[in-house]
Amino acid sequence: MFESVVIGSGPAGLSAALYLKRAGKNVIVIEKEYEGTGQIMQSICVENYLGLPSVSGETLGERFRQHVLDTGVLFLEDEVQKILYNGNIWNLSLSSGKSIEAETILYAAGTVPKTLGIPGEREYLGRGISYYAYCDGSLYGGKEAAVIGGGDTALDDALYLSELCRKVYLIHRRAEFRGNEATLEILKKRENVEIITESSVKRAEGHKKLEMIFLDNGRELSVSGLFVAVGSIPASDMIKDYVERDLNGYVIAKEDGITVAPGLFVAGDVRTKKLRQVITAASDGANAAASAINYLKYGRER
Repeated sequence: MFESVVIGSGPAGLSAALYLKRAGKNVIVIEKEYEGTGQIMQSICVENYLGLPSVSGETLGERFRQHVLDTGVLFLEDEVQKILYNGNIWNLSLSSGKSIEAETILYAAGTVPKTLGIPGEREYLGRGISYYAYCDGSLYGGKEAAVIGGGDTALDDALYLSELCRKVYLIHRRAEFRGNEATLEILKKRENVEIITESSVKRAEGHKKLEMIFLDNGRELSVSGLFVAVGSIPASDMIKDYVERDLNGYVIAKEDGITVAPGLFVAGDVRTKKLRQVITAASDGANAAASAINYLKYGRER
């Protein structure tokens, strides 16, 4: 039996594992992807991680993982299929048929970006199409880009890109936006921002990299970057019987990662939070680990 099991080896999970190991806890990390390091792998260039300017997401993720490996943390490439709590111990059933018991769980399974499901989306992923404007936006400085979506993320992405790009198209399938009205008003005043409503992207085309997107209103837009911000799907269904979730499925928890379930802590993109970035995920992992360490020391005595 382990004192703690970390589910997910993105920045949040790896940070949690590092803090747990340094506290002398018997910890194991379970990740379904081979040497996976989370969604950071999809980022071409990370320029806002303190102390490591202009590093690829793949390189940064590998550094995170190696740092944790060097401390002696155990890693298991497997997928958790079911989680059960018997009133004292957590039991995890894995796809390999194995079963693991733990006193605490650090759940850092993250989210999956919603896709458009259009022709060319998969083909140009990482070659013009991205789900992370704050990570990849700098690559399109002085160029033309488009943002798809109508919520806060889409508006914030468009505002951020308007400081970098020659032209930004903000495309939303509805007439009204769900995002912050103040941000929308700023965008309306930006000369290099064009807002297109009641329209959707039908397909993306280009030669080796993205060059053109086609809208269902008949317009064809020449862009180098297409940023999809139509929401994310939190991987929280596995623990839904033990936690509280908001209407979008995010686990309700503060920065300490404490949930309503004893010994179950969440970290990273899967929890309710405003900013979902590498640096906040790493911070989440550290905070959740501290909560788990405190629980292991005092929780069973309460």
